[in-house]
Amino acid sequence: MSNLLHVSSSPHVRSQSSTTTIMADVVIALIPATAWGVYRNGWHAFWLVMACILTSVATEYVYQKLMKKPVTIHDLSAMVTGILLALNLPQTFPIWMAVVGSVFAVLVVKQVFGGIGQNFMNPALAARCFLLISFGSQMTSYAVDTVSGATPLALIKNGASDASVQTILAGDKLALKDLFLGNIGGCIGEVSTLMILIGAAYLLIRKVISWKTPVMYLLTFTIFMGLFAGRGFDMTYLAAELCTGGIMLGAFFMATDYTTSPITPNGKLLYGVVLGLVTGIFRIWSGSAEGVSYAIIFCNLLVPLIEKVTVPTAFGKGRVKNVSK
Repeated sequence: MSNLLHVSSSPHVRSQSSTTTIMADVVIALIPATAWGVYRNGWHAFWLVMACILTSVATEYVYQKLMKKPVTIHDLSAMVTGILLALNLPQTFPIWMAVVGSVFAVLVVKQVFGGIGQNFMNPALAARCFLLISFGSQMTSYAVDTVSGATPLALIKNGASDASVQTILAGDKLALKDLFLGNIGGCIGEVSTLMILIGAAYLLIRKVISWKTPVMYLLTFTIFMGLFAGRGFDMTYLAAELCTGGIMLGAFFMATDYTTSPITPNGKLLYGVVLGLVTGIFRIWSGSAEGVSYAIIFCNLLVPLIEKVTVPTAFGKGRVKNVSK
């Protein structure tokens, strides 16, 4: 009798998704925030985005060619890195500095460690921190309606009293509605919470990302700020904190990065909690008003530990219980 069973090596269940399709979905999801950033900030913002994309893709291509490795620019991961870096830059940022940051993101943070899937921290955020250290004044120079000034988050952080914060939020250009829609100063792609949420909804519907990390991140951050920021659970203040400083962009587009985030279900939840706590600590007690970039990079380093303590027990294994006769 012939053998009717043909057993192949694992995996036995395969997904139709690939790195290219996943990255294509991320690019599509970033279009609303990118388009709004360009619309609000003009042609210089557009050229910044293009410079970051082209430099990121070219750096990956040249490095892989020189190292005689397979060229992987078709997977769109370098393009995603370029877009995310551009969205984390001020609209007045010099293009040549953006090029330097893009090379650092792809070459130093990604390719040197083995390419996609091997980097231990998010390349775009690592490059942003590198640029903050190298070009601090340019990275903190923002403008809205061609008028330079501090970001709303910086104004809120430096407010001496509840009254001053309420004055900021009640101003024509800094009203809560403007914070949500993106009619404020800040980085190109992080200012419009509405556009970011549209992109996030697309990723959730397509099941590219899980809700666990972003929801736990934002929930933990909100509770932490309510408890320790000194203003209680003032919903206006908490909403302003959520709509500024890049926390929405970070929660949905960078904290969910496949390579640098946990893969275990409970790990995703714990990761979100730790992100919320660390971001809150940076926002309240650090010299910088923002803190999202540093919080995500710091928590990237904790991912191996988080996965170790949250790995599910294998089927058929567990503690042996003593059963008395």
